[in-house]
Amino acid sequence: MNSQIIIYQTEDGITKLDVRLEDETVWLTQKMMSELFQTTPQNITIHLKNIYDEGELNEIATCKDFLQVRKEGNRFVERKQKYYNLDVIISVGYRIKSHIATKFRQWASQLLKEYIIKGFVLDDERLKNPDQPYDYFEELILRIQDIRTSEKRFYQKITDIYSTSVDYDPTSEISITFFKTVQNKMHWAITGKTAAEIIAERANNNLPNMGLTNWRGTKVRKQDVGIAKNYLNEEELSALNNLVEQYLVFATGQAMRRIPMYMKDWIEKLDGFLNLNDRDILSHAGKISHELAIEKAESEYEIFNKRRIIESDKFNDFDRFLIKRKD
Repeated sequence: MNSQIIIYQTEDGITKLDVRLEDETVWLTQKMMSELFQTTPQNITIHLKNIYDEGELNEIATCKDFLQVRKEGNRFVERKQKYYNLDVIISVGYRIKSHIATKFRQWASQLLKEYIIKGFVLDDERLKNPDQPYDYFEELILRIQDIRTSEKRFYQKITDIYSTSVDYDPTSEISITFFKTVQNKMHWAITGKTAAEIIAERANNNLPNMGLTNWRGTKVRKQDVGIAKNYLNEEELSALNNLVEQYLVFATGQAMRRIPMYMKDWIEKLDGFLNLNDRDILSHAGKISHELAIEKAESEYEIFNKRRIIESDKFNDFDRFLIKRKD
């Protein structure tokens, strides 16, 4: 079966559906519906029974058995599997209690309202491009390419990939937790320290450039000393970039294979990549708070900067030029 349906949110927060039809409908198994609406197959079974028992739909007209080749052990066998059409999918979507099912109902209700008021519903995307209808995965591939080539920080690229989840909700508890921990998780995997611990341990006014290895502009400024990545050495930065690149390559591969990814999938995959690379996974909040780390770094910076000002007052660029000529 080549039919597919995806409920997703655009970057501007609009809920949309991307549907691949076969014989002018969509056919999904119970497992596929459970993935679509982010619920359990058992929950789908209960709702299907109620839909048919209540006479909402006719089972014979909306359900078909298709032969599917599956690998069982070392052999491939043909098994009959029940598939349900678009009528069933819509009915199930109106009964399921999940975040993405709610988005589906909001989308469907908006279209129904438009139909009741106007007497018709228009697909603007299809009207604009009748020969090239919108394809969710093609657009996703382009979006991931933009993320890969951007100049954003490593953890911003990861959170940008996370935001491509079909059920993305930045206000959900799972998202808030992910945003709070992703930076520390990556730093811990590379250095065995949280971002705060890196800053607190490596910020040193006695070291050249206060211990920083990279920063914006021509000289270290106060806003640079509170960024953990600025203290990483070349080997650590290379390892960090390698992990992020693997994550982005995987994201592209999933989109090319037309596999929808949900918020929980991206979180699990990040931990999976860290495990695959024999990296430790952070399981605690660290030994020092972000506030204390910033306080310590800024205190070191004040000492460092005062000394830098004094040294700069002794010689200007012209003085240094003359000294070099004498040498």
